[in-house]
Amino acid sequence: MYTQADKRCDLASLVAHVREGDCVAIGGGLSWREPMAALRELVRQKIKGLKLVGSAHGIDVDLLCGAGAVAVSAESYVGFEQDFGMAPNYRRACESGAVEVRDSCCYTLVQQLRAAIAGLPFMPIRSVRGTGFMPIQPDYKTMLCPFTGEEVVLVPALQPDVAILHAHYGDAHGNLHIQGPPVADILFAKASKKVIATVENIVLPEQLAEVGVTIPYFYVTALTEVSYGAHPTACYPFYAYDRQHTAEYYRFASDGAEAFRDLYLQPYVYGCPSHAEYLEAIGGAEALKRLASWKQGSDAWMDLYA
Repeated sequence: MYTQADKRCDLASLVAHVREGDCVAIGGGLSWREPMAALRELVRQKIKGLKLVGSAHGIDVDLLCGAGAVAVSAESYVGFEQDFGMAPNYRRACESGAVEVRDSCCYTLVQQLRAAIAGLPFMPIRSVRGTGFMPIQPDYKTMLCPFTGEEVVLVPALQPDVAILHAHYGDAHGNLHIQGPPVADILFAKASKKVIATVENIVLPEQLAEVGVTIPYFYVTALTEVSYGAHPTACYPFYAYDRQHTAEYYRFASDGAEAFRDLYLQPYVYGCPSHAEYLEAIGGAEALKRLASWKQGSDAWMDLYA
């Protein structure tokens, strides 16, 4: 339990809580509220050997695979949805054996986190019976229910070493407020040994109380104010998903590992020691203004994805 009165720190210090070989849970999902600024800093710090756990993810996991930071993927889905399709860096890493694949499903993850939160060694599920998950998940067991005689699958408790989240608001104490779907972030916060968070705005405790606490301070280890910290994923109502930048990312990732390193990682990650420099590299104030234009109405919102 983390009770210090002021948990604010800079981005480099925040990410330093992640150690080589850690089991890391990444908040958000798909193209929504992923902690991208923190992940870029993780890549800059050359933290390797990570085991990633999560549900449905995209550019976040793909970026870490392209940077060689991942040893094991225990995700339920990694891709760019119907917009671009499969995740190129992730696919290359898995097919080459650089990343060990331990595919899971969303509900399995939920039950594993619930077990850790409840202090139990496992939870029962039905959802993976009859699938190919059992051979690739040696930790899964089966048993006959003593009440019904039905065979159920038992999945072990999952306690990530670190959860990395991005929230809309936080206060110095570490309380976090997330607007919209929390995805698995609340479960990650409760189950993980440490929780580090970037937030769009750090506000006074009374202001945070007015909008409501999604994740209480005692789960949170440290936090950093990083405006546009989810870019290029969305953080509504502040800004939309940056399809234009994601298209550029996807093109370079699709062209191979060397092209991705030289044409994406170098200009947007290694060549941007600070988040402020990254925002300038993606187009500065004009690009950020464009992402906020979705609020002007349906036509403006659709123009972003034309």
